Amino acid sequence: MSFFGNATGSSSSSTVVPASTEKDIEVADPPTDSISSISFSSAADYLAVGSWDNNVRIYEVGANGQTQGKAMFSHQGPVLSVCWNKEGNKVLSGGADNAARLFDVTTGQSQQVAQHEAPVKVVKWIDAQGGILATGSWDKTIKYWDLRTPNPVSTVQLPERCYSMDVQYPLMVVGTAERHIQIFNLTNPTSAYKTIVSPLKWQTRVVSCFTSSQNSGFAIGSIEGRVAIQYIDEKDSSNNFSFKCHRRDQTPNSKDQSLVYAVNDISFHPVHGTFSTCGSDGTIHFWDKDARTRLKTFDSSPGPIAATAFNRNGSIFAYAVSYDWSKGHSGMTPGHPNKIMLHACKDEEVKKRPARK
Repeated sequence: MSFFGNATGSSSSSTVVPASTEKDIEVADPPTDSISSISFSSAADYLAVGSWDNNVRIYEVGANGQTQGKAMFSHQGPVLSVCWNKEGNKVLSGGADNAARLFDVTTGQSQQVAQHEAPVKVVKWIDAQGGILATGSWDKTIKYWDLRTPNPVSTVQLPERCYSMDVQYPLMVVGTAERHIQIFNLTNPTSAYKTIVSPLKWQTRVVSCFTSSQNSGFAIGSIEGRVAIQYIDEKDSSNNFSFKCHRRDQTPNSKDQSLVYAVNDISFHPVHGTFSTCGSDGTIHFWDKDARTRLKTFDSSPGPIAATAFNRNGSIFAYAVSYDWSKGHSGMTPGHPNKIMLHACKDEEVKKRPARK
């Protein structure tokens, strides 16, 4: 098991503040390059972070927000996605080296568990048949892996490159290039139950499934600062809607002069079913989709917000301040911050509003 830093006191560089203050807490020893993906364990407050420096770091978050690097493992290229298994003791990661890896937190061992013909853009754990790993790739396939065997259980052809994927069993939603959205019922995982074109006019950046079992559906975020809420069942389709976010009016009261920013991530609260959006504009918003209202806005950060995650009970919200590649290679200028921040959630920020009469 590799630990961060050379000295045992390396975590002293973190900004540790008392729990009574309002300030968000900065995680110690962050990645050295852009942060692509963050994910909390379902078993304890362990945070996995994937980065363009080819590494996955695992941090332990203490009771009042102080953090400590626990372990790190590497890919042969940038890490694009991280997730945990159901038990919360193994980290899965996918990378630009066309591979997915598994890291066992208890043994400190890492091994390759999946292979594609192109970068693995997304890894997701499916809680079925003892646990299946789904890997979505730019080779236009999803592969399902039983980690006890070296070959995929099955391979699904996608209409285009996989850009985003989320699972809330038995629902799996895949967003690809050219705005295709494929919806799977994982009781029949090898063929899409429904294929739609995104209701948003521009490239899909992220798809995220509702956490509540009632009225299953998902949210889509695009590069044009819009989010769409989509329900699976036709009977609920009247509840579908989209809204603008992560935009700035250049001149007061002029809606035609907006600066438009990519929506980089959407995270649903595990208890209340409210959700967050984050964007290239450096802002985060919390939303209640049922009341169609904004619950909270975080002030602008010094850089884009690339990724977000709630912990298992929704008391901690983590967000990564990092270059998000929304402006391509030319936007990657020196001095971009790479920070992971922890926010202690208050009830009024994440609880649903009473339904309108």
